[in-house]
Amino acid sequence: MSRLGDLPHLRRAGDRQGIASICTAHPTVIETALRHAKASDAVVLIEATCNQVNQDGGYTGMTPAAFRRFVEAIAERVDFDCDRLILGGDHLGPNPWRHLSANAAMNKAEALVAAYADAGFAKLHLDASMGCAGEPVAQADEIVAERAARLAAAVESRSPTVPPVYVIGTEVPVPGGMTAQAHDLEITRPEAALRTYETHCKAFQAAGLEAAFERAVGLVVQPGVEFSHSDVMVYEPNKAADLKVALNRMPRFVFEAHSTDYQPKRALRSLVEDGFAILKVGPWLTFALREALYGLDQIAQVFDPGFREQSLTSTMEALMLREPQHWRRYYRGGEVETRIQRHFSYSDRIRYYWPHPTAIAAVERLSATLRGRRIPETLISQYLSTAYDGVAAGRVEPLAPDLVRAALWRVLDLYAAACGADPPIGR
Repeated sequence: MSRLGDLPHLRRAGDRQGIASICTAHPTVIETALRHAKASDAVVLIEATCNQVNQDGGYTGMTPAAFRRFVEAIAERVDFDCDRLILGGDHLGPNPWRHLSANAAMNKAEALVAAYADAGFAKLHLDASMGCAGEPVAQADEIVAERAARLAAAVESRSPTVPPVYVIGTEVPVPGGMTAQAHDLEITRPEAALRTYETHCKAFQAAGLEAAFERAVGLVVQPGVEFSHSDVMVYEPNKAADLKVALNRMPRFVFEAHSTDYQPKRALRSLVEDGFAILKVGPWLTFALREALYGLDQIAQVFDPGFREQSLTSTMEALMLREPQHWRRYYRGGEVETRIQRHFSYSDRIRYYWPHPTAIAAVERLSATLRGRRIPETLISQYLSTAYDGVAAGRVEPLAPDLVRAALWRVLDLYAAACGADPPIGR
């Protein structure tokens, strides 16, 4: 927890450190993130979103307490010290219930944050920016701040054993990623960031929550990083220069940047240097996982041509066509365009299907087909080229589980380097 609380102090001292926020519920991604952190004796921050994990189960079927047990069970399996595990809640607020009246949605949101507090989550992002039934899509700053304070009061009333740190604010566009092209993105104006800070400070004071606001360390803003289905907007420091200056007027804060997935190494490091010390990443990791699994799927068909009839790729396509609720509203175009998006979009909505029993069975079939097989370097070069150098140098074993882990490790290395840590050696 001190890792988060120390970030503003480190910045004031000229030490540009950061932390990656791993936003996922996929067990393989979580396991690899814990192994990665263990290899470098680092702290790891894993976050769940309000839609993913809530008191009603969310789309994962897990409450906050169940999510904690889920992550800690993985930590125990890989012998990771849970004292170095931080759990966070992202966009906690009325978003899952915005079809209800404001009061009804906020009642649900209060129960949500209480459940996260009771489960011992140490980082809570309070976000009441969205309108509820009969309200505008976006709310006035004062209303957002008042509702955030109401949520903080619900947390503080639980008297959590470890008082959480808070993050406030939201990015533009609203959570969920872009559907338009990345060049349409609006960077947060400095005056808007300062107004968010000031209105929240006043709202917390008015609610008698000064001590809680003392533990607020982060402000979510949009620094100019996003991705659409096929487009990535890369961070340009000069465009966020005024926003960086505004941070100097909030000395107890750092910025939190969402949707930093797919950014180049230099851009990630520049974000941290410029004060965006908390870097959210999620789809990039499951995108890398899918890339590795699809590469192994092709390799399995080389070993066993008959495997094509039950391949992972064809199974996932049939599943997504049969149950289109996770992608139909988001992907546009003809048959070819939507098929490409279903499998290869940067927004990676295929990640919602990995917990499905059909997908789990398909991944297990693939694993069973390749279990114990040492995959020739030539096939790795053809179908898993990003792992080739590691295999050729002897750093990565040419076995399916090691190749999947290496794909995720490569992304985690980029974030470790950006946040000021030396990437760990080994897999």
